[in-house]
Amino acid sequence: MALVEINFDGIIGPSHNYAGLSLGNLASSNNAGAASYPKAAALQGIEKMRANLDLGLAQGFFMPLNRPNHRWLSGLATDMQSAEPHIRAAAFSASAMWAANAATVSPAPDTVDGKCHLSAANLLTMAHRSHEWTGTLAQLQLAFANERHFVVHGPVPAPFGDEGAANFMRLCASHEAAGVEIFVYGKTGGPFPARQHVEASKAIARAHRLDPDKTLFVQQSEVAIASGAFHNDVVAVANERVIFTHECAFEHPEQTYADIKRLMPEAEIIIVPADRVSLADAIQSYLFNAQLVTLPDDGMALILPDEAQENARVWDWLTEMVKGNGPIRRLLPVNVRQSMANGGGPACLRLRVVADPATVDQRFIADANKLDTIAEVVAAHWPETIVPDQLGDPDLLDKVRLARLALLEATDLVALA
Repeated sequence: MALVEINFDGIIGPSHNYAGLSLGNLASSNNAGAASYPKAAALQGIEKMRANLDLGLAQGFFMPLNRPNHRWLSGLATDMQSAEPHIRAAAFSASAMWAANAATVSPAPDTVDGKCHLSAANLLTMAHRSHEWTGTLAQLQLAFANERHFVVHGPVPAPFGDEGAANFMRLCASHEAAGVEIFVYGKTGGPFPARQHVEASKAIARAHRLDPDKTLFVQQSEVAIASGAFHNDVVAVANERVIFTHECAFEHPEQTYADIKRLMPEAEIIIVPADRVSLADAIQSYLFNAQLVTLPDDGMALILPDEAQENARVWDWLTEMVKGNGPIRRLLPVNVRQSMANGGGPACLRLRVVADPATVDQRFIADANKLDTIAEVVAAHWPETIVPDQLGDPDLLDKVRLARLALLEATDLVALA
């Protein structure tokens, strides 16, 4: 069985809008009330997936969730016409597009039972995301239904917040080798909430049957959270033996690096100094919210948002880095501006799963023809634009519902309706 890293991107849903719901996410807050462009957003995400396929990478996708979430509204004894604006917006959110928050994934080489374990994230810190897990879990159970190879877990119970793979890193000699799993949690972040609780991380490690001697629990920097790094993947990313991190990513950096080297002496830690790239620059450009990937020729590349190239300080440091003898050899900017404006870069849009693609439900595995079909549905059915004042408009709600249904029919995934 050939294990490879598969990136499962969330297809950006037809309800994509800028309601400014995510406290601590500066882009989300700064663009609250602006017009969004769901069709353009989804097509940008599809082009990112297409570019990954062209690089020779394995690619999958997840469907948008049903929005608005009428069941959640019913539990609050309201509906889209009667709900207060902030509740209406939370029910309508398309934030499941950021599949990095869908689950935490431990590949088979790391687990006692030799199976890949996936735990759906509860996302309970933010109201608009707290009701995602039911739809996400249904999708994970369908995509990874092969019980010989996968175990899918429900979310960690309240009150311990879990935000999935956005606060998780894995180091390994190669994707198919046993690795070191690093869970990054927060304690406080000044005016902003710390979203990942250490008890949630510990519970997932136990559920996934990980080796305690190959598992680390690391505190995220309080300064980073207060600066707008609401998830660890805004300030650090890892791939195989490499961790690429901002100097201010961790609360106890020297201890963190020492523990990593103790468990994996061959690990390469690339630290971006704060005097070259400030936290503000890192967060504005989403330098670290990049897909750090191993290409088929064994070189590594950073798939970055265009915004990283447009920030002179960030791009100067990156170009110096790739001219050296380090492991990261290519910089590949991509246009995901609609996602970026709501606070999610290339890495937010994907969940990494190390597995044999043949063991996954093939309806979730991308190829060029499937992406063409998805793009055709998006072009025909996704709204051109949405402003927050429209969220209660019955015509928009019908358009969003029918658009998603058209996509499910085109991909043979009506079971998720």
